[in-house]
Amino acid sequence: MEAARPLLLAGALALAALAAPLAALAAPLAGADGAATSPATGTSGPEPVPARQRELMTLLRQDCGSCHGMRLTGGLGPALTRDALKDKPREHVAATIVHGRPGTPMPPWGRFLSDADASWLAARLIDGVSDAPQ
Repeated sequence: MEAARPLLLAGALALAALAAPLAALAAPLAGADGAATSPATGTSGPEPVPARQRELMTLLRQDCGSCHGMRLTGGLGPALTRDALKDKPREHVAATIVHGRPGTPMPPWGRFLSDADASWLAARLIDGVSDAPQ
């Protein structure tokens, strides 16, 4: 057990390093009418504004890519390519993003993303965003 302690500490430090940039993503989404949609309330809002879409694409490439592969073709987590997701309903993919997958390494992202954010990301994945060159 003593030998595992440095690995646990390293893992905790890595997660802490990820938390700082993700805190910016926890900010409410401003809709076209200026109303905010708070993260993970179960209430979908309007499509994310362009600045938020850029933030979400960065999250997808960097944070999702750390487990699903930098080209989203699989790694610790499964592939998130158009072919891999072709039979998955967008609502299912969005729910996985928000709630994670208990019993697997997939964490819930609902603390950082609204339902509208997750739905937008799910649509990009199903449309094949991972197939596009970076």
